Amino acid sequence: MVSAAEQMAANTSWAALGKATDLRNRIFFTLGLLIVYRLGTYIPVPGIDGAELRQFMQEAATGIGGILSMFTGGALGRMGIFALGIMPYISAAIIVQLLTAMVPSLEQLKKEGEQGRKKINQYTRYGTVFLATLQSYGLAMSLQGGGLVTEPGAFFIASCMITLVGGTMFLMWLGEQITARGVGNGISLIIFVGIIAEVPAALGQFLAQGRSGAVSPAVIIAVIIMVVAVIAFVVFMERSLRKIHIQYPRRQVGMKVYDGGSSHLPIKVNPAGVIPAIFASSLLLLPVTLGTFSGNSTSPVMSTLLAYFGPGQPAYLLFFTIMIVFFTYFYTYNVSFKTEDVADNLKNQNGFIPGVRPGKKTAEYLDYVVTRILVLGSGYLAAVCLLPEVLRSEFNVPFYFGGTSVLIVVSVTMDTIQQVQSHLLAHQYEGLIEKSQLSGKGKKRARRKGTSRR
Repeated sequence: MVSAAEQMAANTSWAALGKATDLRNRIFFTLGLLIVYRLGTYIPVPGIDGAELRQFMQEAATGIGGILSMFTGGALGRMGIFALGIMPYISAAIIVQLLTAMVPSLEQLKKEGEQGRKKINQYTRYGTVFLATLQSYGLAMSLQGGGLVTEPGAFFIASCMITLVGGTMFLMWLGEQITARGVGNGISLIIFVGIIAEVPAALGQFLAQGRSGAVSPAVIIAVIIMVVAVIAFVVFMERSLRKIHIQYPRRQVGMKVYDGGSSHLPIKVNPAGVIPAIFASSLLLLPVTLGTFSGNSTSPVMSTLLAYFGPGQPAYLLFFTIMIVFFTYFYTYNVSFKTEDVADNLKNQNGFIPGVRPGKKTAEYLDYVVTRILVLGSGYLAAVCLLPEVLRSEFNVPFYFGGTSVLIVVSVTMDTIQQVQSHLLAHQYEGLIEKSQLSGKGKKRARRKGTSRR
């Protein structure tokens, strides 16, 4: 039986987008800020030797440089003011969420509602400044060591650090503004736009290698089929649900007795979404970024780190898998689906799972179900993210739009479309009720007409 919400969603008309003034303003606001972000990727950091940088990036584009440039929307390849991207903010959010789960005072602060959430967000901003400062210093020293600077020295290092840290903080502010006043999650949309903006160039380079004979036509066709198959697989898994039956008992209000109802609790196969892939990528890309720009001046420690944790290496693949699985479980249990809170909400609403006692037993049952589901969910995330890494290292496939990029693009697209539909649903609420025949007005009128005829 189709639920009322599903009937209303089915009747949602995209033609009403022109009438939804608030939604239209939100969309224009989001597009405007994303355009500002794209323009900022073309503003260079002061003191960079443009000719040397272009030559260096042309040589590195066939390797890890192409992946790094794609994740920063091309800003890293051009050494723009947004070269660090939004990754320092994501790394700070990881650390704060880990500390929130381990430190009792932060956990208590999280339970204080809106004020506690604002305080935690403030700690995240402080962490972003700290991490961005460290990363900008490392990147400035790497650029200077790689001979990509016009006038090396303390002035360049200071100006580079100030520019990169300011760019990251500005991106963080843009993301928060999009989330609050626009459509979709601002941080995810910034990463999404950065990836999409680099796809045409990467695709053109890939096809150019096919025309020159460097890549066979069979490989090109196989890669295109693989990308389409991965996108379809990601969409299928992101929409997959495990439904748990919920029963509501009879209740008496005054002299009336209402029959009990039933519903279901949907649990996604991947409740954490794209967050684990972004978290794991942000941790792994930093040493690679520093090693890429430092060139021949890489220290022995960095050289050893890159030798074992470079893309395609067994240690890199193993660590990547472990990080994805860990963040999938951690983010699900601590953020996206807290079983104790779900069990308490069901108990407060007098709902229960048939055969399971409300309260603690319900939480234990949900833990059992979610743990088993996440085996499939984390395995799916790891498989999608590792597939292009294996293809690049084992078969030398020079195409970078895969794995984490596909996952981010598909997940952010689906989430943004759902939010737009939610705004349209709210705008069309009255009209949808009439279309779905949920208001009962037609039945009442028919009864009145029948009574008058009699």
